[in-house]
Amino acid sequence: MKIALMDSGIGLLAAAAAVHRMRPDADLVVASDPDGMPWGPRTPDDIRAHALAVARAAAAEQPDALIIGCNTATVHALPAIRAELEPGIPVIGTVPAIKPAAASGGPFAIWATPATTGSPYQRGLIRDFAQGVEVTEVPCPGLADALEVADEEAIDRAVAAAAALTPPDVRTVVLGCTHYELVADRIRAALRRSGDAAPLTLMGSAEAVAAQALRRAGLEPAPAADPASHLTVLLSGRRSGSLTAPALAYTEGRLLAAMTAEREYAATHEGLPPR
Repeated sequence: MKIALMDSGIGLLAAAAAVHRMRPDADLVVASDPDGMPWGPRTPDDIRAHALAVARAAAAEQPDALIIGCNTATVHALPAIRAELEPGIPVIGTVPAIKPAAASGGPFAIWATPATTGSPYQRGLIRDFAQGVEVTEVPCPGLADALEVADEEAIDRAVAAAAALTPPDVRTVVLGCTHYELVADRIRAALRRSGDAAPLTLMGSAEAVAAQALRRAGLEPAPAADPASHLTVLLSGRRSGSLTAPALAYTEGRLLAAMTAEREYAATHEGLPPR
């Protein structure tokens, strides 16, 4: 079994790690576009063209499902990618967790890129799923860019700035960019006010997207399965022997990087064919 994920950069890591935790025996393909990133400033047609190129490279690996691990690519390219690849390869897009956040009924915030904050897309989700609920849209300038290159100081500055814009009564925060899930612990720490012991919920998309991909591929979660899987890395269509250095700065990236070692161990000790 094989699940592919695509993004312009490393925002796909959270969903890829979630898939691996649910099915440690599934092979993964992670396809990004370092030659063309970032996609956000591009025109919709340009985003669509780049996303289609990455999707085609991932599809050539014959996965059982393809996850678009990027909100921007989902908005602009999901219909085109589905039209080209489905029904042969199910395609799963990524949508911010606004609907489940609104279900709690309490005020919540959405952390997103400046381009997404206030956009017709995000406002439409708020209108459709969060009517009557107090929602604060929090722009996070520079956060995704800092995460992409693992710039620790820039990450801390951007997280602190966004935390300062988040109302103190907010107990639920939607992470509206897949990159942000890579530093969920730092975001949670930044939102903790002195003496505040109330629970804080961060809502990303990785777990839900991973579960949907398994369902579309006809697979059940099996977190206890033997970790005998293989990782394929595609950088702008080119095969790479490993993830990029910034990806390895995050727990999710290191988890995926260990997949090859897990496979070789299984092959040595259990007679499985090495990849």
